[in-house]
Amino acid sequence: MNYRELGTTGLSISEIGFGCGSIGGLMVRGTFEEQVAAVSRAVELGINYFDTAPDYGRGRSETNLGKVLAHLKPDVHVGTKVRVNPENLADLERFVTSSVETSLARLGREHVDLLQLHSPIVNGAGITSDDVLRTGGVADVFEKIRSRGLVRFLGITGLGDTAAIKAVIGSRRFDTVQAYYNLINPSAGRVVPSGFGGQDFGQLIGLAGGLGMGVLVIRVMAAGALGGAAARTGYASPTVGGALAGGAEYAREERRVRALLSLAGDEPPLPEAAVRFALMEPRVSTVLVGYSDIGQIDTAVGAAARGPLPAAFMRHLEEAWAKDTD
Repeated sequence: MNYRELGTTGLSISEIGFGCGSIGGLMVRGTFEEQVAAVSRAVELGINYFDTAPDYGRGRSETNLGKVLAHLKPDVHVGTKVRVNPENLADLERFVTSSVETSLARLGREHVDLLQLHSPIVNGAGITSDDVLRTGGVADVFEKIRSRGLVRFLGITGLGDTAAIKAVIGSRRFDTVQAYYNLINPSAGRVVPSGFGGQDFGQLIGLAGGLGMGVLVIRVMAAGALGGAAARTGYASPTVGGALAGGAEYAREERRVRALLSLAGDEPPLPEAAVRFALMEPRVSTVLVGYSDIGQIDTAVGAAARGPLPAAFMRHLEEAWAKDTD
């Protein structure tokens, strides 16, 4: 396992992380014995960052992860989140404090290493960049939580409107950002052609990295679309739900995958290629992979060990991106 710096936090984290969400499902729907085996295998392979949230299984992910970590007692880093909705803004400090304290109780920890805003950041209805950055807003409340020793570092989820996300990144109020970055939407890290069919995240990875923020890649498998039918086995969620990014509806993602396969074939297999592609971006700190069975942990770690993608595969990728227009 290779390790990368999480921005300027001083934390060195594994370049493959353990996503504990509902789409992979293992830490939400697996048995305690299976979860112990999976986390034990992950730690054995060198994974030292575990990412969870209250939303994952309505608290089950945090509860299950807490029980497993209490049983195994590994030396790892843990991140969780809080989702703020507009109706929470009237009493924001009370709401965020309650959410964090509940998360810590589920996890059985006195503090977490990373607390992240789980809400999309938008320019219109929802949580805006002003809601995050104004006096008494999310950033100020998060800092109060940090001053109590409940969290070490602060982050955002880089979803919503690109301009609003970039405004928050540019404020330098947060230590990390979760970036939507994968084989079929590389715009958080690369320039995409004019008319690109997915949301253009405007190379926010470069912006964040240049400001010393750690970057955690999310949806590296495009919610399982890059894994095909095999990605929906084990404890994987049978449905994906709404799109996290503009133009990323699951059916559309599947069409993009078929187009990519028609150009590049399946060597290397797309799940392996997805991990290798994300790790080619030097400003990425870790790639969060959600697991539905223990074998996928070995697959992800093995993919990371194979290094950058071949030049021929990258040319096929660029051809696929050029054809993916509205």
